[in-house]
Amino acid sequence: MYAGIEAGGTKWVCALGTGPGNILATERFPTTTPAETLSRAIAFFQRHAGIKALGISSFGPIDLRPDSPTYGYITTTPKAHWANTDIVGPLKRALGVPVSFDTDVNAAALGEHKWGAGQGLDTFVYLTIGTGIGGGALVHGQLLHGLLHPEMGHILIPHDRQRDPFAGVCRWHGDCWEGLASGPAIEKRWGAGGENLPADHPAWALEAHYLAAGLVNIISLLSPQRIILGGGVMHQPQLLALIRAEVKRLLNDYLRVSLITTHIEDYIVPPMLKDQAGVLGALALAEAVAETKR
Repeated sequence: MYAGIEAGGTKWVCALGTGPGNILATERFPTTTPAETLSRAIAFFQRHAGIKALGISSFGPIDLRPDSPTYGYITTTPKAHWANTDIVGPLKRALGVPVSFDTDVNAAALGEHKWGAGQGLDTFVYLTIGTGIGGGALVHGQLLHGLLHPEMGHILIPHDRQRDPFAGVCRWHGDCWEGLASGPAIEKRWGAGGENLPADHPAWALEAHYLAAGLVNIISLLSPQRIILGGGVMHQPQLLALIRAEVKRLLNDYLRVSLITTHIEDYIVPPMLKDQAGVLGALALAEAVAETKR
């Protein structure tokens, strides 16, 4: 039995099991202070015996460098009280099992690779469009890391200020991809959350344009075999078709690959695991670290 945590900025989801068909127990609770939130997670897992390993999929930025004194920490997050918080240490000490730690989007990509829309692929990208924008990538069968981890939500995209004078909401970069196209950006620009805007509102054409612009950059950089789009903003049923059409328009027939030119509905897709991708990815992280300890 594996333990998984989807450590989100709004809520934490704890789960026990081995995969989508075998979730033995779950608990969800709000993300409050680090001490309170970690205590609730520890208490949940301590009620169950037989855990082999723990996987944590976390909001970030996070420190993934094993030789760093702050390995396992959430670092420069704007989330109140959570900057420079040790996540891995308290859980590892309390549970006494191997722990694997990665970004929420990298873990979601791993979950989709094992059980969902990334099955059979060795290079693809998972993106969440919600409170922020984050991206995880599997490249040649391995989760993409580097100096730290990908921060796809903070790429810079074209911003036509005549069409859209909105300054953006990112506290570091203003009008980066996240600053222009995240859920909070929609709400601040239009004065209402996306869930309260009608399907024919001009917000969605603009949102599709910004999301497509970012996707064209990612397609050009990583050449993924598929792009999976999750997150709360993508719950708008009309948005996916708008994004696909705008990606094709912006690519302007440069990449003459049938998967894009004639079958883009199979190229830019929703997650098969839906909103469980993060916590199932955490279970996949736990399984992977357990295998390395055998």
